[in-house]
Amino acid sequence: MRLFRSSFTFEIDASGKSAPWWTTLVSVALALVVSSFLILVSGADPGAVWVKMFQGAFGSWFGLTETLLKTIPLLLCGLGVAIAYKIAVWNIGAEGQLLAGAIAATGITIYFPHLPADVALPLMLVAGLAAGGVWGLLTALPKVFFQVNELITSLMLNYVAFLGLQFLVFGPWRDPKGLNFPGSPVFPPAETIPPLWDHSRLHWGLILALVLVGIYAVAVNMTRWGYEIRLIGANPEAALHAGIRIRRHILGVLFISGALAGLAGMMEVSGVTHRLMDSVSPGYGYTAIIVAWIARLNPLGLILSAFLFAGLIVGGFNVQTLGIPPSIASMIQGAILFFVIGSSLVGKIKIRRTTPGTGA
Repeated sequence: MRLFRSSFTFEIDASGKSAPWWTTLVSVALALVVSSFLILVSGADPGAVWVKMFQGAFGSWFGLTETLLKTIPLLLCGLGVAIAYKIAVWNIGAEGQLLAGAIAATGITIYFPHLPADVALPLMLVAGLAAGGVWGLLTALPKVFFQVNELITSLMLNYVAFLGLQFLVFGPWRDPKGLNFPGSPVFPPAETIPPLWDHSRLHWGLILALVLVGIYAVAVNMTRWGYEIRLIGANPEAALHAGIRIRRHILGVLFISGALAGLAGMMEVSGVTHRLMDSVSPGYGYTAIIVAWIARLNPLGLILSAFLFAGLIVGGFNVQTLGIPPSIASMIQGAILFFVIGSSLVGKIKIRRTTPGTGA
Protein backbone atom coordinates (compact mmCIF):
# COMPACT_ATOMS: atom_id res chain seq x y z
CA MET A 1 0.00 0.00 0.00
CA ARG A 2 1.29 3.51 -0.93
CA LEU A 3 1.54 5.80 2.05
CA PHE A 4 2.05 9.01 0.05
CA ARG A 5 0.58 10.36 -3.12
CA SER A 6 3.03 12.09 -5.48
CA SER A 7 2.20 15.37 -7.22
CA PHE A 8 3.97 17.72 -9.57
CA THR A 9 4.66 21.43 -9.21
CA PHE A 10 5.67 23.89 -11.89
CA GLU A 11 8.20 26.61 -11.15
CA ILE A 12 9.62 29.47 -13.20
CA ASP A 13 13.40 29.72 -13.11
CA ALA A 14 14.28 33.40 -12.65
CA SER A 15 17.99 32.90 -13.24
CA GLY A 16 17.80 34.86 -16.48
CA LYS A 17 18.77 31.95 -18.76
CA SER A 18 17.23 32.31 -22.19
CA ALA A 19 15.45 29.55 -24.04
CA PRO A 20 17.44 27.50 -26.58
CA TRP A 21 17.83 29.12 -30.02
CA TRP A 22 15.83 26.38 -31.73
CA THR A 23 12.69 27.30 -29.79
CA THR A 24 12.37 30.40 -31.98
CA LEU A 25 12.29 28.26 -35.12
CA VAL A 26 9.72 25.94 -33.57
CA SER A 27 7.56 28.85 -32.43
CA VAL A 28 7.58 30.42 -35.91
CA ALA A 29 6.64 27.05 -37.44
CA LEU A 30 3.76 26.65 -34.97
CA ALA A 31 2.58 30.18 -35.75
CA LEU A 32 2.49 29.33 -39.46
CA VAL A 33 0.51 26.16 -38.73
CA VAL A 34 -2.05 28.08 -36.68
CA SER A 35 -2.24 30.78 -39.35
CA SER A 36 -2.86 28.08 -41.98
CA PHE A 37 -5.76 26.77 -39.89
CA LEU A 38 -7.27 30.26 -39.62
CA ILE A 39 -6.90 30.76 -43.38
CA LEU A 40 -8.65 27.43 -43.93
CA VAL A 41 -11.49 28.43 -41.61
CA SER A 42 -11.95 31.64 -43.62
CA GLY A 43 -12.66 29.52 -46.69
CA ALA A 44 -9.34 29.93 -48.53
CA ASP A 45 -6.74 27.38 -49.51
CA PRO A 46 -3.72 27.81 -47.18
CA GLY A 47 -1.33 26.34 -49.74
CA ALA A 48 -2.44 28.81 -52.41
CA VAL A 49 -2.17 31.70 -49.98
CA TRP A 50 1.39 30.81 -48.92
CA VAL A 51 2.50 30.34 -52.52
CA LYS A 52 0.95 33.67 -53.51
CA MET A 53 2.63 35.45 -50.60
CA PHE A 54 6.01 33.91 -51.40
CA GLN A 55 5.73 34.79 -55.08
CA GLY A 56 4.72 38.36 -54.28
CA ALA A 57 7.57 38.94 -51.85
CA PHE A 58 10.41 36.88 -53.33
CA GLY A 59 9.28 35.43 -56.65
CA SER A 60 10.19 38.38 -58.87
CA TRP A 61 12.85 41.06 -59.01
CA PHE A 62 10.24 43.74 -58.30
CA GLY A 63 8.88 41.82 -55.31
CA LEU A 64 12.35 41.22 -53.90
CA THR A 65 13.31 44.91 -54.17
CA GLU A 66 10.03 45.91 -52.53
CA THR A 67 10.76 43.47 -49.70
CA LEU A 68 14.25 44.93 -49.28
CA LEU A 69 12.74 48.43 -49.33
CA LYS A 70 10.45 47.59 -46.40
CA THR A 71 13.33 45.86 -44.64
CA ILE A 72 15.01 49.26 -44.14
CA PRO A 73 12.56 50.83 -41.63
CA LEU A 74 11.96 47.49 -39.90
CA LEU A 75 15.71 46.94 -39.49
CA LEU A 76 16.41 50.46 -38.21
CA CYS A 77 13.49 50.47 -35.77
CA GLY A 78 14.26 46.89 -34.70
CA LEU A 79 17.86 47.90 -34.09
CA GLY A 80 16.68 50.77 -31.89
CA VAL A 81 14.39 48.48 -29.89
CA ALA A 82 17.21 45.94 -29.50
CA ILE A 83 19.67 48.51 -28.16
CA ALA A 84 17.14 49.68 -25.59
CA TYR A 85 16.37 46.13 -24.49
CA LYS A 86 20.08 45.46 -23.99
CA ILE A 87 19.83 47.77 -21.00
CA ALA A 88 16.53 46.15 -19.93
CA VAL A 89 14.41 49.10 -21.07
CA TRP A 90 11.27 48.42 -23.10
CA ASN A 91 11.06 51.02 -25.85
CA ILE A 92 7.74 50.44 -27.58
CA GLY A 93 7.70 54.01 -28.86
CA ALA A 94 9.61 53.36 -32.09
CA GLU A 95 6.49 54.19 -34.09
CA GLY A 96 6.25 57.68 -32.60
CA GLN A 97 10.00 58.19 -32.92
CA LEU A 98 9.79 57.24 -36.59
CA LEU A 99 7.00 59.76 -37.13
CA ALA A 100 8.99 62.45 -35.28
CA GLY A 101 11.95 61.84 -37.59
CA ALA A 102 9.70 61.99 -40.65
CA ILE A 103 8.17 65.28 -39.49
CA ALA A 104 11.56 66.87 -38.77
CA ALA A 105 12.98 65.81 -42.13
CA THR A 106 9.91 67.18 -43.90
CA GLY A 107 10.34 70.47 -42.05
CA ILE A 108 13.66 70.94 -43.81
CA THR A 109 11.94 70.61 -47.20
CA ILE A 110 9.15 72.98 -46.15
CA TYR A 111 11.31 75.81 -44.83
CA PHE A 112 14.45 75.27 -46.92
CA PRO A 113 13.13 74.09 -50.29
CA HIS A 114 16.03 75.25 -52.48
CA LEU A 115 19.04 73.69 -50.80
CA PRO A 116 21.49 71.66 -52.91
CA ALA A 117 21.45 67.90 -52.43
CA ASP A 118 24.84 67.78 -50.69
CA VAL A 119 23.45 70.11 -48.02
CA ALA A 120 19.77 69.14 -47.89
CA LEU A 121 20.13 65.39 -47.43
CA PRO A 122 22.69 65.55 -44.58
CA LEU A 123 20.57 68.24 -42.90
CA MET A 124 17.44 66.09 -43.23
CA LEU A 125 19.36 63.11 -41.87
CA VAL A 126 20.54 65.07 -38.83
CA ALA A 127 17.03 66.45 -38.28
CA GLY A 128 15.52 62.95 -38.38
CA LEU A 129 18.12 61.57 -35.99
CA ALA A 130 17.74 64.48 -33.58
CA ALA A 131 13.94 64.46 -33.57
CA GLY A 132 13.75 60.72 -33.00
CA GLY A 133 16.40 60.94 -30.28
CA VAL A 134 14.57 63.74 -28.48
CA TRP A 135 11.34 61.74 -28.70
CA GLY A 136 13.20 58.88 -27.07
CA LEU A 137 14.45 61.19 -24.32
CA LEU A 138 10.83 62.09 -23.53
CA THR A 139 10.52 58.48 -22.39
CA ALA A 140 13.93 58.36 -20.70
CA LEU A 141 13.64 61.50 -18.55
CA PRO A 142 10.48 60.49 -16.63
CA LYS A 143 11.92 57.01 -16.13
CA VAL A 144 15.28 58.21 -14.83
CA PHE A 145 14.12 61.03 -12.58
CA PHE A 146 10.57 60.02 -11.57
CA GLN A 147 10.60 56.22 -12.01
CA VAL A 148 7.75 56.39 -14.53
CA ASN A 149 7.25 53.10 -16.38
CA GLU A 150 8.66 53.46 -19.90
CA LEU A 151 5.98 51.19 -21.36
CA ILE A 152 3.33 53.80 -20.58
CA THR A 153 5.20 56.89 -21.72
CA SER A 154 6.64 55.40 -24.91
CA LEU A 155 3.24 54.05 -25.95
CA MET A 156 1.41 57.30 -25.24
CA LEU A 157 4.02 59.31 -27.14
CA ASN A 158 3.19 57.26 -30.24
CA TYR A 159 -0.28 58.79 -30.24
CA VAL A 160 1.06 62.27 -29.59
CA ALA A 161 3.39 62.00 -32.59
CA PHE A 162 0.63 60.65 -34.82
CA LEU A 163 -1.79 63.41 -33.85
CA GLY A 164 0.93 65.99 -34.47
CA LEU A 165 1.50 64.45 -37.90
CA GLN A 166 -2.21 64.64 -38.71
CA PHE A 167 -2.35 68.27 -37.60
CA LEU A 168 0.45 69.17 -40.02
CA VAL A 169 -0.71 67.24 -43.09
CA PHE A 170 -4.33 68.34 -42.67
CA GLY A 171 -3.32 71.87 -41.70
CA PRO A 172 -0.32 74.16 -42.26
CA TRP A 173 1.75 71.70 -44.32
CA ARG A 174 -1.02 70.50 -46.62
CA ASP A 175 -0.10 70.77 -50.28
CA PRO A 176 -2.24 73.56 -51.80
CA LYS A 177 -2.01 71.73 -55.14
CA GLY A 178 -2.89 68.36 -53.67
CA LEU A 179 -6.64 68.45 -54.39
CA ASN A 180 -7.42 68.29 -50.65
CA PHE A 181 -5.18 65.23 -50.24
CA PRO A 182 -3.78 65.24 -46.68
CA GLY A 183 -0.08 65.46 -47.38
CA SER A 184 2.81 67.86 -47.72
CA PRO A 185 4.10 69.12 -51.08
CA VAL A 186 6.21 66.64 -53.02
CA PHE A 187 9.90 66.92 -52.14
CA PRO A 188 12.20 68.48 -54.75
CA PRO A 189 14.66 66.02 -56.37
CA ALA A 190 17.58 67.45 -54.36
CA GLU A 191 15.86 66.37 -51.13
CA THR A 192 15.12 62.78 -52.08
CA ILE A 193 17.44 59.84 -51.45
CA PRO A 194 18.67 58.51 -54.81
CA PRO A 195 17.87 54.90 -55.72
CA LEU A 196 20.56 52.23 -55.84
CA TRP A 197 19.96 51.97 -59.60
CA ASP A 198 17.65 53.50 -62.18
CA HIS A 199 14.00 52.49 -62.34
CA SER A 200 14.03 51.11 -58.81
CA ARG A 201 12.55 52.35 -55.55
CA LEU A 202 15.22 50.65 -53.46
CA HIS A 203 17.52 53.40 -52.17
CA TRP A 204 20.87 53.82 -50.45
CA GLY A 205 19.27 53.64 -47.03
CA LEU A 206 19.63 49.85 -47.20
CA ILE A 207 23.42 50.13 -47.22
CA LEU A 208 23.39 52.59 -44.30
CA ALA A 209 21.08 50.33 -42.29
CA LEU A 210 23.40 47.34 -42.78
CA VAL A 211 26.41 49.44 -41.78
CA LEU A 212 24.62 50.52 -38.60
CA VAL A 213 23.91 46.89 -37.73
CA GLY A 214 27.63 46.19 -38.04
CA ILE A 215 28.42 49.15 -35.78
CA TYR A 216 25.88 47.85 -33.27
CA ALA A 217 27.54 44.42 -33.25
CA VAL A 218 30.98 45.90 -32.59
CA ALA A 219 29.84 48.50 -30.07
CA VAL A 220 27.78 46.11 -27.94
CA ASN A 221 30.20 43.19 -27.93
CA MET A 222 33.66 44.78 -28.18
CA THR A 223 33.59 48.11 -26.35
CA ARG A 224 33.47 49.24 -22.74
CA TRP A 225 30.20 51.04 -23.43
CA GLY A 226 28.68 47.79 -24.67
CA TYR A 227 29.94 45.88 -21.65
CA GLU A 228 28.44 48.45 -19.29
CA ILE A 229 25.00 48.47 -20.86
CA ARG A 230 24.95 44.67 -20.94
CA LEU A 231 25.88 44.60 -17.27
CA ILE A 232 23.14 47.09 -16.43
CA GLY A 233 20.62 44.96 -18.32
CA ALA A 234 21.74 41.76 -16.60
CA ASN A 235 22.31 43.03 -13.05
CA PRO A 236 21.64 46.70 -12.24
CA GLU A 237 22.81 46.33 -8.63
CA ALA A 238 26.17 44.93 -9.71
CA ALA A 239 26.51 47.73 -12.25
CA LEU A 240 25.76 50.32 -9.56
CA HIS A 241 28.35 48.85 -7.20
CA ALA A 242 30.85 48.85 -10.06
CA GLY A 243 30.48 52.62 -10.35
CA ILE A 244 28.60 52.61 -13.66
CA ARG A 245 26.37 55.64 -14.14
CA ILE A 246 23.08 53.93 -14.87
CA ARG A 247 21.05 57.09 -15.40
CA ARG A 248 23.47 58.45 -17.97
CA HIS A 249 23.44 55.17 -19.87
CA ILE A 250 19.64 54.97 -19.91
CA LEU A 251 19.42 58.51 -21.27
CA GLY A 252 22.05 57.81 -23.90
CA VAL A 253 20.64 54.46 -24.99
CA LEU A 254 17.08 55.75 -25.35
CA PHE A 255 18.36 58.72 -27.33
CA ILE A 256 20.20 56.36 -29.69
CA SER A 257 17.19 54.06 -29.86
CA GLY A 258 14.89 56.92 -30.80
CA ALA A 259 17.43 58.37 -33.23
CA LEU A 260 17.56 55.13 -35.20
CA ALA A 261 13.76 55.07 -35.50
CA GLY A 262 13.83 58.76 -36.46
CA LEU A 263 16.34 57.92 -39.18
CA ALA A 264 13.89 55.33 -40.49
CA GLY A 265 11.23 58.04 -40.67
CA MET A 266 13.56 60.36 -42.57
CA MET A 267 14.31 57.60 -45.08
CA GLU A 268 10.63 56.81 -45.59
CA VAL A 269 9.64 60.34 -46.51
CA SER A 270 12.81 61.13 -48.48
CA GLY A 271 13.40 57.77 -50.15
CA VAL A 272 9.94 56.22 -50.56
CA THR A 273 6.90 58.51 -50.33
CA HIS A 274 8.74 61.77 -51.20
CA ARG A 275 6.22 63.64 -49.10
CA LEU A 276 4.80 63.52 -45.58
CA MET A 277 1.48 61.67 -45.31
CA ASP A 278 -0.55 60.40 -42.39
CA SER A 279 -0.01 56.87 -43.77
CA VAL A 280 3.77 57.21 -43.93
CA SER A 281 4.13 54.20 -41.63
CA PRO A 282 1.86 51.14 -41.69
CA GLY A 283 3.06 50.29 -38.18
CA TYR A 284 6.77 49.69 -38.77
CA GLY A 285 7.58 50.76 -35.20
CA TYR A 286 5.22 48.20 -33.69
CA THR A 287 6.37 45.40 -35.99
CA ALA A 288 9.97 46.24 -35.04
CA ILE A 289 9.25 45.01 -31.51
CA ILE A 290 8.53 41.55 -32.92
CA VAL A 291 11.58 41.82 -35.18
CA ALA A 292 13.88 42.49 -32.22
CA TRP A 293 12.26 39.81 -30.05
CA ILE A 294 12.55 37.08 -32.66
CA ALA A 295 16.15 38.05 -33.42
CA ARG A 296 16.98 37.78 -29.70
CA LEU A 297 18.88 41.08 -30.17
CA ASN A 298 21.44 39.31 -32.39
CA PRO A 299 22.77 41.50 -35.26
CA LEU A 300 22.47 38.84 -37.96
CA GLY A 301 19.14 37.78 -36.51
CA LEU A 302 17.86 41.36 -36.83
CA ILE A 303 18.66 41.39 -40.55
CA LEU A 304 16.97 38.04 -41.16
CA SER A 305 13.97 38.87 -38.99
CA ALA A 306 13.43 42.28 -40.63
CA PHE A 307 13.67 40.69 -44.07
CA LEU A 308 11.14 37.99 -43.08
CA PHE A 309 8.57 40.48 -41.80
CA ALA A 310 9.10 42.77 -44.77
CA GLY A 311 8.28 39.77 -46.95
CA LEU A 312 5.12 39.16 -44.93
CA ILE A 313 4.01 42.75 -45.53
CA VAL A 314 4.70 42.65 -49.28
CA GLY A 315 3.22 39.18 -49.64
CA GLY A 316 0.17 40.24 -47.69
CA PHE A 317 -0.71 42.79 -50.34
CA ASN A 318 -0.23 40.20 -53.09
CA VAL A 319 -2.88 37.81 -51.72
CA GLN A 320 -5.65 40.34 -52.35
CA THR A 321 -6.08 38.72 -55.77
CA LEU A 322 -7.30 35.62 -53.91
CA GLY A 323 -9.92 37.61 -52.03
CA ILE A 324 -7.84 37.63 -48.84
CA PRO A 325 -7.37 41.04 -47.13
CA PRO A 326 -3.77 42.29 -46.73
CA SER A 327 -4.33 42.32 -42.97
CA ILE A 328 -3.42 38.64 -43.07
CA ALA A 329 0.17 39.81 -42.60
CA SER A 330 -0.79 41.40 -39.27
CA MET A 331 -2.52 38.20 -38.20
CA ILE A 332 0.60 36.14 -38.96
CA GLN A 333 2.79 38.67 -37.13
CA GLY A 334 0.56 38.44 -34.07
CA ALA A 335 0.65 34.64 -34.13
CA ILE A 336 4.44 34.65 -34.39
CA LEU A 337 4.74 37.07 -31.47
CA PHE A 338 2.40 34.96 -29.35
CA PHE A 339 4.36 31.77 -29.90
CA VAL A 340 7.77 33.42 -29.58
CA ILE A 341 6.83 34.95 -26.23
CA GLY A 342 5.59 31.55 -25.13
CA SER A 343 8.83 29.92 -26.27
CA SER A 344 10.82 32.30 -24.09
CA LEU A 345 9.53 30.35 -21.09
CA VAL A 346 10.90 27.08 -22.42
CA GLY A 347 13.87 26.09 -20.33
CA LYS A 348 12.68 28.30 -17.46
CA ILE A 349 9.83 26.04 -16.42
CA LYS A 350 10.92 23.35 -14.02
CA ILE A 351 8.70 20.41 -13.15
CA ARG A 352 9.35 19.03 -9.68
CA ARG A 353 7.84 15.91 -8.22
CA THR A 354 6.70 16.39 -4.66
CA THR A 355 5.41 13.92 -2.09
CA PRO A 356 3.10 15.39 0.56
CA GLY A 357 4.24 14.67 4.06
CA THR A 358 7.89 14.27 3.17
CA GLY A 359 8.74 17.96 2.82
CA ALA A 360 10.07 17.26 -0.67
